[in-house]
Amino acid sequence: MEKLIDAADKLKLLGDKTRLTMLTLLKEREWCVCEFVDIFDMSQPAISQHLRKLKTQGIVNEERRGQWVYYSLNVEDKPYINNVLKEMPSSKEILSALNKEINCVCE
Repeated sequence: MEKLIDAADKLKLLGDKTRLTMLTLLKEREWCVCEFVDIFDMSQPAISQHLRKLKTQGIVNEERRGQWVYYSLNVEDKPYINNVLKEMPSSKEILSALNKEINCVCE
């Protein structure tokens, strides 16, 4: 029963369009918070709150490099999330639909 509750909690996070889009983007590469701020036209604290929820559930990894924080996907042991993400569009399709190009200043 514990496994079912854990999966339900993690899948609830995917019910949010912003978080699902973040995870979909992360399936192809790691992303910096500053890139997500630009993509979603949201404040850095709002982006960080979404990412904190994903990190708390062990769905993303966080790595600090200087003043920037990078996130990567951590779903190898979560096949139910992997299966959802396989059905999502590519990063290129998402960015095109949002009319966005990535110009990261965090390097």
